[in-house]
Amino acid sequence: MPPKTAHPAASPWWTPDVHADRRGFLLARGRIQTALRGFFAERDFVEVDPSALQVSPGNEAHLHAFGTRAIGPDGTELPLYLHTSPEFACKKLLAAGERRISCFAHVYRNRERGALHHPEFTMLEWYRAGESYETLMNDCAALLALAAETAGAMRLTFRGKDADPFREPERLTAAEAFERFAGIDLLGSVDAVGETDFAHLAAQARAAGIRVADGDVWADLYSRVLVEKIEPKLGMGRATILDQYPVSEAALARATAHDARVAERFELYACGVELANAFGELRDPAEQRRRFEMEMTEKMRVYGERYPVDEDFLAALALMPEASGIALGFDRLVMLATGASRIEQVLWAPVAETVS
Repeated sequence: MPPKTAHPAASPWWTPDVHADRRGFLLARGRIQTALRGFFAERDFVEVDPSALQVSPGNEAHLHAFGTRAIGPDGTELPLYLHTSPEFACKKLLAAGERRISCFAHVYRNRERGALHHPEFTMLEWYRAGESYETLMNDCAALLALAAETAGAMRLTFRGKDADPFREPERLTAAEAFERFAGIDLLGSVDAVGETDFAHLAAQARAAGIRVADGDVWADLYSRVLVEKIEPKLGMGRATILDQYPVSEAALARATAHDARVAERFELYACGVELANAFGELRDPAEQRRRFEMEMTEKMRVYGERYPVDEDFLAALALMPEASGIALGFDRLVMLATGASRIEQVLWAPVAETVS
């Protein structure tokens, strides 16, 4: 007998009544996408369209890819992955000579499903060669206002939380956020060259009421404090730019000029929702390889698997100019601008949820 398939209790998205409930969100999505394309076109960005199939899906420990195999005409097989971000391809285009590029890319992440997560979603990425990552902060502020204006919204909202998209975002360093919301001296557990001290952070985490489990490493505690104590407080009333992450938490970003312990990385939050992740881009192939190897060692420790390194990407870094780049969850931005409470409301054709 064929396996039985269990469907969610709710009607499928393609039933007329469900589609009618979602259609307003979907039409707003299209208007916002058109407006954002106009924003980049007015600033001389070239819109690019990278392939989703790549030899490496990315090398971040806690991102999970969909794998597949390409079969050639002679029957030979090549392992490939659906990208978790178009980042590698976009940086190769910078190495090739492009200066300002943007893309709306469908990206794929396994083990992710929830109100704010979907296995396939749209990432808006843009890159500025020869421009600082602070410029991306200005872009973010402008795009929040543009998305809200296009949707006819005076506030960004998510499940009872709101933020004014027309106010200048608050800028807060990771160290300031750990002190303000958890009473933790974050950089006290990071030495002058970026090495981390687990015992130092663990003692502070316990004092702040954060669970410390057997087998935890410094990165586990950092993430737990961020998720439990900090992220729910960010982007309330206005957007927050959380800036200057520890270098160990910024695998693709360069260290700041003023402090080798922290990197040129920021994330954008509104209504407690992470919207974007930005870097002053690392260009040192040897250092990037070292960081990838560290990330894959951690992935093997936690999940028992690792992904290959894209050797072409490392080679391209040697040619890539100084640049800044950012990835923004476009579906999440649409959610906040339209007041949607689940990501499926703003996706034209969500991936089915079925189990055998």
